[in-house]
Amino acid sequence: MKCYIAEALGTFALVFCGTGAIIINAESGGQIGHAGIAATFGLIVTAMIYTFGGISGAHLNPAVSISFALAGLFKWRLVAPYILSQALGGVAASAVLKFLFPGNETLGATVPVGSMLQSFVLEGILTFILMLVILFTSQGAKETGVMAGIAIGGTVLLEAMFAGPISGASMNPVRSLAPALLSGNLNKVWLYLVAPVMGAALATILWRWMRAKEKA
Repeated sequence: MKCYIAEALGTFALVFCGTGAIIINAESGGQIGHAGIAATFGLIVTAMIYTFGGISGAHLNPAVSISFALAGLFKWRLVAPYILSQALGGVAASAVLKFLFPGNETLGATVPVGSMLQSFVLEGILTFILMLVILFTSQGAKETGVMAGIAIGGTVLLEAMFAGPISGASMNPVRSLAPALLSGNLNKVWLYLVAPVMGAALATILWRWMRAKEKA
């Protein structure tokens, strides 16, 4: 139960701060800016990894939970409860933001700026890179593991910085689904549910192959 609560709280913080930055940027006439939004996402991910990493692993992302199970690093029976906890945390965060900013139409939902294919490929590649960083830092040497939170948060910041204006740089199904549900912007949300999971799964396959080569 502590793990589930940690995942719910961590994902709440991620969605509340990250999409909250998008909402407040719109409400304040752009005072936060794109770089500020990207930094908010990266910093809150880093903070939550160091806060809850020792309790639940700080997945905060269904694609990460599924990929850890594919990698043999996480029990499959825990995947569904983790995803449910993450979803509850994300939806709760979007509900609070809707209460605070009832006039905001999107609540920070991710919407493709270009074509659907463009954003689908971007989200897949972004999550592929992110999952590689997660796997190689969290499962590497002890010294590397200590720095995992900074590496992962930095990757989120970097990818949000350059890809955010086109695809939203979600890399996380719950981060996109929660604001979409509360704002009613559901017509393109499937992209952000499928592409990150596919990208993370491909990263896991590559990680397992490379690890097998190292042991051979």
